[in-house]
Amino acid sequence: MRLPIIHHPDYQAPLRDNHSFPMSKYGYLREALKARGLLSDTDRLSPAPASEAMMGRAHAPDYVSRAFAEALSVEEVKRIGLPQTPRVLRRSRLSCAGTLLAARFALETGIACNSAGGSHHARHEHGAGFCLFNDVAVAIRALQREGGLGPFLIIDCDVHQGDGTARIFRHDPGVFTLSIHAASNYPFEKTRSDLDIALPDRTGDAAYLNALRETLDRVAAEGPFAMVFYNAGVDVHGDDRLGRLSLTDEGIRARERTVISWARAQNLPLVGVLGGGYDADRERLARRHAILFEEAQKALSV
Repeated sequence: MRLPIIHHPDYQAPLRDNHSFPMSKYGYLREALKARGLLSDTDRLSPAPASEAMMGRAHAPDYVSRAFAEALSVEEVKRIGLPQTPRVLRRSRLSCAGTLLAARFALETGIACNSAGGSHHARHEHGAGFCLFNDVAVAIRALQREGGLGPFLIIDCDVHQGDGTARIFRHDPGVFTLSIHAASNYPFEKTRSDLDIALPDRTGDAAYLNALRETLDRVAAEGPFAMVFYNAGVDVHGDDRLGRLSLTDEGIRARERTVISWARAQNLPLVGVLGGGYDADRERLARRHAILFEEAQKALSV
């Protein structure tokens, strides 16, 4: 079975030269996936932009309305860290719709991945940390509105805590939020998830994977769940500009196998989203992100 990969060329939006967000990685990832035979231009699965109403189920309607009108304040734009432009807005709308589309495919195939997403710092009332809207929250709210599915599990393995996601779902018993992150990294004021695993700097592959396996055993007791959303940020890597946990490429591959195998053993449809990655070498970064898609395809081929 072929892995459903949701992709859109407009996941990449123009930014000024030397911007700290590595926007070009989405283009490099597209080429990396094509080179591996995982993505082609002829059978690409592309979303349509999410509507204002869809966004308003996860975010404050006033915030959504002003974001769509490009009327956010200077302070709000600064908190997000991305310019207020039509292309950046379109990119976020597509990313949110892409994660929802991936969820629909995961229900049919068992696994599906969005080649963007993981915007876990966006809260109900504002964006933050390069995140205009929270794609996983938007997707879950859409599925909840349709009814008949839940509870949901979020496994967030980005190096940064999923504070926005935790904040959105903190009073929702139908969503369990797990964040495994670097203790001393952004955001410096954390929001309590249902389960937080804060790891020390330079944790390394072995200790990280042990912590992950132990944590997944704990989470299994919190179920049963109907679906898992997996934030596979690669900013845990030792060469990442913003990472602190010192994982290797092999450690990231083992992490993906561990999460995917656990979800398969639990009979959980898994939705993979890209998450963070900030290596200055964009081709190397794309290869690192591609590991998720490689391991997901292997799991579907068994």
